[in-house]
Amino acid sequence: MASVKLAIVYYSSTGTNYQMAQWAAEGAKEAGAEVKIFKVQELAPEAAIESNPAWKAHVEAAKDVPVVTPNDIVEADAVLFSTPTRFGNVASQMKQFLDTTGGIWFQGKTANKVVSAMSSASNAHGGQEATILNFYTTMYHWGAIVVAPGYTDQSIYAAGGNPYGTSVTVDQEGKIVGDPKGAVVHQAKRVVTVASWVKKGQQG
Repeated sequence: MASVKLAIVYYSSTGTNYQMAQWAAEGAKEAGAEVKIFKVQELAPEAAIESNPAWKAHVEAAKDVPVVTPNDIVEADAVLFSTPTRFGNVASQMKQFLDTTGGIWFQGKTANKVVSAMSSASNAHGGQEATILNFYTTMYHWGAIVVAPGYTDQSIYAAGGNPYGTSVTVDQEGKIVGDPKGAVVHQAKRVVTVASWVKKGQQG
């Protein structure tokens, strides 16, 4: 059977979710997936980016990452999303992309995609879990198959792990607190595993 095609779609202003996307790619590749990382289109004005050195540095570091399109979702068997928290919900850049998927949803092309989500915030109770749960509401409309980590691995009990999706905390210096890489890797591998079951069932 052909390997699972996983799209990792993230938004990041200063690099946290980009790092999470890279960790997820490592885990997914270990699980045998064909992985592509995409960013969503930046909407913030140039002046806002220029005024924040960390933001400006990340935009430069990620300049070669392709911007996701609805067709990239169509081509993927599974999609792992990563977004910072904005008042307990997804970043506007991510929401704008989701709002462009109406066409592929209408055509039934989002149905049965295996999906999962991750998030970040600047304190431990900054809305990460609410962001993931709000994200999944869109996925239910897609007709997607939501694959949450649950308590399926010891990494869930470490930094960043929770049953909905990895949700990291970033300190005031922009550093990720603890070591949530294991939780991210496990989540990515779980997505690939379930997607392989779905793909096998569809082909069988």
